[in-house]
Amino acid sequence: MPKLLVALLAGLVVLVPGGVAEATDRNFVAHLRGRSEVPANESLAAGQAILHLSKDGAELQYKLIAANIENVVAAHIHLGAPDVNGPVVAFLFGAAPAAGGRSDGVLAEGTITAANLVGPLAGRPLSALVDAMRDGGTYVNVHTNDGVAPPDTGPGDLPGGEIRGQVH
Repeated sequence: MPKLLVALLAGLVVLVPGGVAEATDRNFVAHLRGRSEVPANESLAAGQAILHLSKDGAELQYKLIAANIENVVAAHIHLGAPDVNGPVVAFLFGAAPAAGGRSDGVLAEGTITAANLVGPLAGRPLSALVDAMRDGGTYVNVHTNDGVAPPDTGPGDLPGGEIRGQVH
């Protein structure tokens, strides 16, 4: 009898005949924190991005969760290796107004298709993003802004990114 893998991820149960490789090839995660930002910061916020590729490779479902974070204005998938800032290639959340207050829980969930790709991946197939994710060349970034000048005064006001995590 073939071995079945049951994976509970982003509220989805996936039954896969045959084992782990087929299921994990379609599931991605990023653990977000301030110390992973470039430059690193001392934010106490944390987050998780969970992504699941459809069987046909045409859709990437996502759920973005954050805790202990203030004034979230946007979240994206960026191209970039660890310790390197790169361009936005997909929007996950926002743009929201500055000074939005505290967020704890699901910030956003949705589906990314090739039509949603921007920047250097605009007009390319979704497989270009998936290949970059598999190669460790993407990260998720959550941006904050308290709406008071000057910017970059600390947690809750880091428009360049408060928490970040490499997708793997």
